[in-house]
Amino acid sequence: MNSNFFSVILAGGVGSRFWPASTQAHPKQFHDILGTGRTLIQQTFDRVKRICPADNILISTSADYIKEVKTQLPEIPPSNIMAEPARRNTAPAIAYAVYKIFAKNPDASVLICPSDHLILKEAEFERIARLGLSLSQTSDVLLTIGIKPTRPDTGYGYIQYLPGPSIHPEIRKVKTFTEKPNKELAKMFLDSGDFLWNAGIFIWSVKACRSAFKKHLPEIHQTFERGLQYFNTNKETEYIAKVYPSCENQSVDYGIMEKADNVHVIPADLSWSDLGTWGSLYDHLAWDDCGNARVGKHIFTHDTCKNIISIEGNKVAVIDGLNEYIIVDTPHALLICRRENEQLIKNFVNVVKIKAGDQFV
Repeated sequence: MNSNFFSVILAGGVGSRFWPASTQAHPKQFHDILGTGRTLIQQTFDRVKRICPADNILISTSADYIKEVKTQLPEIPPSNIMAEPARRNTAPAIAYAVYKIFAKNPDASVLICPSDHLILKEAEFERIARLGLSLSQTSDVLLTIGIKPTRPDTGYGYIQYLPGPSIHPEIRKVKTFTEKPNKELAKMFLDSGDFLWNAGIFIWSVKACRSAFKKHLPEIHQTFERGLQYFNTNKETEYIAKVYPSCENQSVDYGIMEKADNVHVIPADLSWSDLGTWGSLYDHLAWDDCGNARVGKHIFTHDTCKNIISIEGNKVAVIDGLNEYIIVDTPHALLICRRENEQLIKNFVNVVKIKAGDQFV
C-alpha cells in the first residue's frame, strides 16, 4: 500500500430520518441496518482498509461516540479517532483531519467519505479511489466522486460536469453544483446526461486542501494552521477543545466545492445509496413474495405488501392488512408511517422530543 494514501471517515451525524432505529445516543452508522452482521461504519472501514493501512485511517466523530467507535473499530489507533467537541458541519471536521494528517505527512492524499453509505460495487470503488488518490499526488485538483443517476431523485444534490475529459480520460471538470431539486428539475437533470448525484466523497492532496481552505474559508484555515504544532502530540485534545466550538458552522460543499475553480468529478457506477431514509433502504433489501422488505428474525405477515419492516431483537411481529408502510420497532419506540410520508419523520422526531423527552430521540 502507498504510505501517502490516507482516509478520513466522517461519523458524527445523527441520521434523524432513520428514527427510531437511529437516535442521538446511537445513530445509524453504528447499526447493522442491512442485517449483514457488520454495521455501516464497519462496512465503510472494510472498504477503505483495502486502500489505506489502518494506521492511515482517521475517524472524525462526536465526542459522545468515541467509546462506540473504539468498540466497533478496534483496529483503529486511538490517536486516529478525533472527537469533535461541537457539531460544526463538515468543513471544520474535514479541516481538523486534513491538517492533522498534514502535520504527520505533508505529501499525503486523502479519501474522505461518510460512514453511513451503501456501496455494493466495492471493487469499482477501490479502483476509482486509487485512481483519484494517485492523480491527486501530482495534480492540484479537488476531486469528488459523482454517482451516475438512475432516477430523478429529489433527495440528492447534483453535480453538472463539462463535456470531454479533464486531467484523465475518466474525469470531468465540474460546471455547477445544485442542491436537492424539485421533481421536474430532477427529470431535466436525468434527461440531460451531464448530471451526477453528489455522493459527498472527496479525494484531495493535503496541500491542495490547505490551499482551498486558505482561499475560501480563511478563518477555519487559520484556526487549524495554528494547531499544526499541537497535532499528533499530547496537546492536541486541549487545543481542539479550545478552538473547535468557535469554528464557523459550514459544509465543505458550500464553503469550498461550490466556489473553487479546480473541482473535478469522477463519474461512477457503484450501486450507491446514502441510506438517507427508510425508503432508500427498501431498494437494497430482499423482498418476500408480496414485496415486503424485512429486517428481523420473527416477522409474519398476512394480506400485507410493499412494506419496510424492521423489528429489533427476538420479538415476534405479526402484521395484517398494511400496504406501503414503514414499520420500525425498537426497545424505546415504535414507528408506523406511510412510505409516502417518510419525509415527515424528522417532524415526528421533533414532536416526540418536545412532548415525550430527549431520551426517545
